[in-house]
Amino acid sequence: MPTPPRSPARPQRRPQPSRRPPRAAVRRKKPRWAMRAVTGLSVVLLASAGIGHSLLSGLDAGISRVDPFKDMKNRPRAGHGMNILLVGTDGRDRITEQERRTYRLGGAPCHCTDTIMIVHISEDRERASVVSLPRDSYAEAPAHTDRITGELHHAHPIKLNAAYAEGGPQLTVRTVEQMTRVKIDHYLEVDFVSFMKTVDELGGVRICTTRHLKDSYTGLDLAAGTHLLNGGQALQYVRSRHVDGASDLGRMKRQQRFLAALVDRATSSGILLNPLKFRDVTRAVLGSVRADKGFGTDELLDLGRAMRTFSPSSSEFTTVPIGRMGYAVKGLGSTLKWDPAKADALFGKLREDHPLSTPSPRGTAAALVEVPPRQIRVQVENGTPTTGLARRVDSALAAAGFRTTGTPVNAGGHPVRRTVVSYDPRWDRSARSLAAALPGSELRAVKGQGAVMKVIAGPDFTRVRPVRGEEPAKTDTPVVRGNEVGCS
Repeated sequence: MPTPPRSPARPQRRPQPSRRPPRAAVRRKKPRWAMRAVTGLSVVLLASAGIGHSLLSGLDAGISRVDPFKDMKNRPRAGHGMNILLVGTDGRDRITEQERRTYRLGGAPCHCTDTIMIVHISEDRERASVVSLPRDSYAEAPAHTDRITGELHHAHPIKLNAAYAEGGPQLTVRTVEQMTRVKIDHYLEVDFVSFMKTVDELGGVRICTTRHLKDSYTGLDLAAGTHLLNGGQALQYVRSRHVDGASDLGRMKRQQRFLAALVDRATSSGILLNPLKFRDVTRAVLGSVRADKGFGTDELLDLGRAMRTFSPSSSEFTTVPIGRMGYAVKGLGSTLKWDPAKADALFGKLREDHPLSTPSPRGTAAALVEVPPRQIRVQVENGTPTTGLARRVDSALAAAGFRTTGTPVNAGGHPVRRTVVSYDPRWDRSARSLAAALPGSELRAVKGQGAVMKVIAGPDFTRVRPVRGEEPAKTDTPVVRGNEVGCS
């Protein structure tokens, strides 16, 4: 092979005669103020990141590694932002006997995926979009070799969660990319142990529910209200499928609500501003996860920086739109068939790094209530001398979705000092939902009033707060932002 031409050598200058004897070259020292400035800048940069490499070094070395992208061809083109395939696996074989009994984790592990989500971090690191993929989704696995039997499989129909059992992380990624045409940048596999450790390290996660949640299979038993869940209780909450008739779709909504609460807990508690605490939380997460080889310290720092600017409204959650429930497939049983047009539009937004929904104006996020406004009948009365107040309240309630009579009247008796919601005790859930839309209002029970709520408008009325009911899961699930999943 011919030797490539070398760059022409620069002509060397002839040494000039010196009048002084040559001195040894001495490196000039930087002024102390410059050293202090550089040191201070380094500290500021590390502080702005929330944590430095020195505290995270070595943590990623303990991650169990997997290569989900090995020999993959014809992959989707890369989009903008970062896409992480988050997979929750059944890792009960590493749960203690006491935890098995307490949290109803008996039985043999299925070695399958219990949860499948695409987590998209926007390119500007200011938004996280989470799309849940139902585990019973109808899918077509590409040709692969069975990781257990070594048998060569041709392309064939499966339920999405079975891709992991047949071909592990690699087949799972291939199947998801084939279905969504979204290129997966990183793979993160979390099991029961890492999930519980993470929640406990955060000091628990606060969850609210507008109704009693009870599941005899997982042991979940939460009264309506707000609860601080530890790791084991949180696992019961996200695993429960038998609290209502929505089954897996209902469970995914609770998982999304839990993730929103988890983000809120991590970003509002100062954990990301405390390098030592962030390291401990990271250690809890990474101690029992599997990830691709490219997911390391730099990626953790990127996520840490991103989450420092997050707020509940920075995160958005949805489930892939379902076009057909109970789609029967021979050998598979009942599956969920995606709506092709709506699913393609959803994943197109991920590929283009667009928000899944239009953000609500600040202060207008709808609070979650027990009963949807459209199910609540309301009669408005004016409890003040102010002319036209009742009509204004009636119009505002109607605009918020309540079924007002449209014929407001003046209240009899003495004027009220504050707005009153009068209700029959048999319809107390509706009354609480209505009162949530009228901040500062007083609840007043009146036996025998009937199903129609009565609002007596007082001088304190300023506005109607948007509220929305927690309705059963639908096949076409809306996008919910993190600040819209809290109770009123």
